[in-house]
Amino acid sequence: MPRRGADLLHSGRQMAPQRLGQHFLKDEAWRARILRSLAPQNDQVWMEIGAGHGEMTREMARTSHKVIAIELDAPLVAALQRLAEEQPNIEVHSGDILALDLAKLGLRRGDGGERIHVYGSLPYYITSPILRRLFEYADTIESIHVVIQSEVADRLAAKPGRREYGFLSVLAQFYAQPEIVFRIPPGAFRPRPKVSSALVRLAIRRAHIGVGNEASFIAFVGKCFEQKRKTLLNNLKSVASGEKASAAIRSAELPPGVRAEELSVDDFASLFRFLR
Repeated sequence: MPRRGADLLHSGRQMAPQRLGQHFLKDEAWRARILRSLAPQNDQVWMEIGAGHGEMTREMARTSHKVIAIELDAPLVAALQRLAEEQPNIEVHSGDILALDLAKLGLRRGDGGERIHVYGSLPYYITSPILRRLFEYADTIESIHVVIQSEVADRLAAKPGRREYGFLSVLAQFYAQPEIVFRIPPGAFRPRPKVSSALVRLAIRRAHIGVGNEASFIAFVGKCFEQKRKTLLNNLKSVASGEKASAAIRSAELPPGVRAEELSVDDFASLFRFLR
């Protein structure tokens, strides 16, 4: 699968958890509820992004074949390595999920290898880049389960025509079927965030919508949403002549004044194929 342009990378230097945007899920009841939703099996490999203090890591490792724990903060990595000594099916990697060579961790592009399940409680400010990075490896990911800000969860699962629907919605729904499993209150975390959170399950689509070059398609969708107040026709003029853009909209059986937020993923694919 082709890369999605330049990744947004951290500098790689270690920072305190607060500066990393980490909010640790300290409430045991909520952790147990998430674990029941994940339901790790003994034939599954799980990748945990931001393993933190290892509470979820430990529980996931008890019932899964292997847990690949990724953590950036050095003191937390040391604690995770001690945990791995007790539970040898835990594999610890220190680094930034946006910068690590994920192929070395088991993710591949298009080679039909072992499918991996992903779990992570993601820093709110960098949720979108992390999801984009994971979608690059959609061919070997079975499912993604993330605890994220409720507002972002709504955007992932939004349907066309809703205020929350936008580029991130199309990106997520092109690669997966997003589902908000449940909401999590701020009080379940330490330090307490100012917003509520949600667990989102993204079941990766095994049969992608045919668009040919996926990177070009994602860039095309971005152009369609470039100026949300403008009609789709106006936004398409940056990639095609007005005449061809109008013909593309007619071919997709869309009204002339339609806006990008009214289109389904299939509609975008139809337009892209016509203009390509």
